[in-house]
Amino acid sequence: MTTEHGSDRGTERSPGANGKPHEKIAGGTVVERVTHQEVAAICALYKKVVETQPGGLPVELLKGWTPTPLEFTSWMEGVTYFVARREGRLIGSVGCEIRHGACHLVHLVVDPEFRRQGVAGALIGTAVDWARRANAAVVWVDPLAKLTAAVGLLKHLGFSEVGVLHKHMWAEDVRVFERQI
Repeated sequence: MTTEHGSDRGTERSPGANGKPHEKIAGGTVVERVTHQEVAAICALYKKVVETQPGGLPVELLKGWTPTPLEFTSWMEGVTYFVARREGRLIGSVGCEIRHGACHLVHLVVDPEFRRQGVAGALIGTAVDWARRANAAVVWVDPLAKLTAAVGLLKHLGFSEVGVLHKHMWAEDVRVFERQI
């Protein structure tokens, strides 16, 4: 099976420990749908990621990126989330929201200790596969322009920049990327 996040080498699909299908990516990363039991761990991951963000981002924005378990549970309404694990440890997450035939990727995070190891690519690849199965025609994402590593990753994964929203979120520029599927 060839996946959107790489070749078929080192990739297998099988039932996970909780009985849900998951995808195992080379390097031991497993990506699967999130369960409500994982909400507290996901919130802790968001907090860890925000604490390592470079300076210069508005405090209000950073607060919005660190949900409480109740807030994250409300985020899950109408959004399908995937998590990445390595050796049982939760190391990344992404949400997929379909509207009008397009899939919007939201809340992508990767544990700083596991960055540049293919985790975000595996999460995005799984999200793209899921969107394709849900009959979406396009996947789009809107990172802050300051998040240059995310911008580079999206370009590497075949996303095209289609616009910039100036001073859109807490007076920060947002770049819009999409990928036809």
